[in-house]
Amino acid sequence: MASLSGFLNTDALTQRMGALSQPAYRRYWLGSVASVGSVQLIIVGQGWLIVNELGGSPIDLGYLGAASALPTIAVNTFGGVVADRVNRRMLLAITSTTVMMLLALQALLVISEAVRIWHVVVISAMLGLVFGLEWPTRNAFFPALIRRAHIMSAVALNSILWHGGRVISPAIAGFVIRMFGAGAVFIGGAAGFGAMALVLLSLKTPVQVPPYGRNAVRDLVEGVKFIAKDPLFAVIIPLTYAHHFFGTQHVQLMPLFAKRFDVGAEGLGLMFTISGVGAVVGTLVVGRIQGGRHTGKVMLGGGFLFGLLVLGFALAPTYPVALVSLLIMGMFSSFYLITSMSVLQLRVPDRLRGRVMGIHGITFSLIPLGGLLGGAVAELYDERVAIGLGAVIFMAIVLGVLVFAGHIRSLDGRQLVAARAEAV
Repeated sequence: MASLSGFLNTDALTQRMGALSQPAYRRYWLGSVASVGSVQLIIVGQGWLIVNELGGSPIDLGYLGAASALPTIAVNTFGGVVADRVNRRMLLAITSTTVMMLLALQALLVISEAVRIWHVVVISAMLGLVFGLEWPTRNAFFPALIRRAHIMSAVALNSILWHGGRVISPAIAGFVIRMFGAGAVFIGGAAGFGAMALVLLSLKTPVQVPPYGRNAVRDLVEGVKFIAKDPLFAVIIPLTYAHHFFGTQHVQLMPLFAKRFDVGAEGLGLMFTISGVGAVVGTLVVGRIQGGRHTGKVMLGGGFLFGLLVLGFALAPTYPVALVSLLIMGMFSSFYLITSMSVLQLRVPDRLRGRVMGIHGITFSLIPLGGLLGGAVAELYDERVAIGLGAVIFMAIVLGVLVFAGHIRSLDGRQLVAARAEAV
């Protein structure tokens, strides 16, 4: 009992998770729980709506993914430029409010039984435009709320947000769809983003916005040149693009596996949840080892094993085997993603943070865009071939980095933290 109370003690917890000791970041993080969980509600709700209520095909899921991804990619890079020029807190409050309104519209269409596939696709595209501003701004905003020594802690905590949302939200979505219908899922998502907007408006932390370049294109080019010339960024960002485009097609095509295994909405939610559980476990483990001398090996090893487990999921003969594959896959995905993001956040100069994070933020759009490719392959063959092919391609890319990029393989997290501390 004593050990339990010690674990639940707030001071002990914030000591373990250093970034939570910063009051402004703690409020931001707790407020983000609602909005990040809502993103998972959107993914499950829209996929279920298209496949199971509107009679959509695999390629329709691909169109849904592309509708979200292409606007996000178009806006993301310039979203980073905007994030370096304006009040990031207010920009996030505006984007959260806009998402709330779009999800309320989606809910109204579903509840009124007026919804069509094209409605879902158009709203997804509009959400993509907003997320193109939100994602780079989030990644540029949170470092201002913490001390530099807590960067790795904050990256891990942000990952827990996303992966914890994958644990809880899909299961909730499956239950809510079965009990109340898909419209209720979008109402919940709207409420989540509304709550985040209120938290952001209540934050009193002033954010200094330095006056960067007079020309937005010139500012963007400066960020691109930095990435191209830095030996870490020039490899890690494209590798992360490959992770999301080739390695995560299963996210968009998951409703097809739920249909294959005949497990319904709750079974679909459980697949997302199990993957999230694995990711949270991976986050807790990698948070203890990513700052050591084997940072590069942890990152690349996690990436390769992630690809191997994606292949295992694609070939799973039964639903239980698929769940086990998703669990372990989620863990190794965290090894790669958290370690790589920590390296980037430690190395990027503050004056370029928004632009570089905007270019990096394209990665999130590549999940649904990869789903478009996967949907096309699934239409020709089936979803197992699509996901398995993507996994093999990603593993080959990781092996190439292991063999030919020794400076990535030999990354030492201790040196990165020390160099960052000296710079500050």
